Amino acid sequence: MEERIVMVDSGTGLCLTERQLDERSAAATVQLRRRGVRAGDTVLICLGVGPDLLVATDAVIAAGGIVWPIPPELDAPRLRERMLASCARLMISDLPHALEAAKESRVRLVVSVADLRAYPAGREISTESDRAGP
Repeated sequence: MEERIVMVDSGTGLCLTERQLDERSAAATVQLRRRGVRAGDTVLICLGVGPDLLVATDAVIAAGGIVWPIPPELDAPRLRERMLASCARLMISDLPHALEAAKESRVRLVVSVADLRAYPAGREISTESDRAGP
């Protein structure tokens, strides 16, 4: 049976299959729950469009959280304003300006995309974001 592609990264052309999305989302969900995300918790996601954004969104929803996306192109004051409005204590981002903006908000835990990865033994690396791995 052929793997269904759920996303093609416009920047790299690499594909994310349904199986890869399920595996990465499941691993990320476990990592979010270990960091205290529970049903009803708001989780900020400040990532560019691509496989990592899709996986992070899927994982937050699977953990019972509420996704609060923040466009990564916002400047620091606008990022901070949105962070404060969310009342979130956790953010998923790898962007330096988002990490800096979080210092003056209620965000107490910032999780990078690499922190969300915990692949099963023998997991095949197949997307650009996988290659940046832990």
